[in-house]
Amino acid sequence: MKFTILTLFPNVINEYINTSIISRAIAKEKISVDVIDLRNFGKGARRNVDDTVYGGGDGMVITVPVLDEALASIENIQDANTHIIYLSPKGRVLSQKLSEKMSKEYEHIVLLTGHYEGIDERIFSLYNIEEISIGDYVLTGGELPALVLLDTITRLIPGVIKEDSSKNESFSNSLLEEPQYTKPEEYKGLKVPEILLSGNHSKIDEYRYEERLYTTLIKRPDLFKRYINENKLDINKVNEIITKKEGN
Repeated sequence: MKFTILTLFPNVINEYINTSIISRAIAKEKISVDVIDLRNFGKGARRNVDDTVYGGGDGMVITVPVLDEALASIENIQDANTHIIYLSPKGRVLSQKLSEKMSKEYEHIVLLTGHYEGIDERIFSLYNIEEISIGDYVLTGGELPALVLLDTITRLIPGVIKEDSSKNESFSNSLLEEPQYTKPEEYKGLKVPEILLSGNHSKIDEYRYEERLYTTLIKRPDLFKRYINENKLDINKVNEIITKKEGN
């Protein structure tokens, strides 16, 4: 999969993509990431990319000519397999299911990052752009949301990480991940649950599933309710699991 990121701060993006899973995914040619500096399309001697708001108001807005020329410079920008995303608090909120959908549907994802008071609205009439938010809060710019989107989609691409590492992660089935343990077996009187040391993999799988259910119920009851409804679980069986966990 190909990613193109349009930004006023390319160093922020480059620093991140040269580390960890993203860097390895690029090295293995599972993804490619092109970073485009919007200032390359700035106007005048100072290469201005923004201007004051019509109608008055604080802040500056990135101009439509800069945005249009930057997007037009991307090969096959209007292709059906290319999806343009503007990172915006006005967009639909990112979820694991949305990330999974995008990882399968598109060959090229273009991430447009805003700054200041945002971008000129007319760009949405020139290009088919989806707005996506990473949460109900405001950030200084779109670089962090773009990296979040890049990261969450990249890890879903086959071959980037081990399949078993992602199939039971939080949100993969509307459930949160179960508690994890490693060595030492006991620390300050706190022991690893015996079942995890038993070697009985069917019992371990059962234990982990019950832990995922209970963890989701306690920490994210909204997700728990969704999981119960989506999977049409027997509520009596669920109550048995909850009673068992609360009795321990």
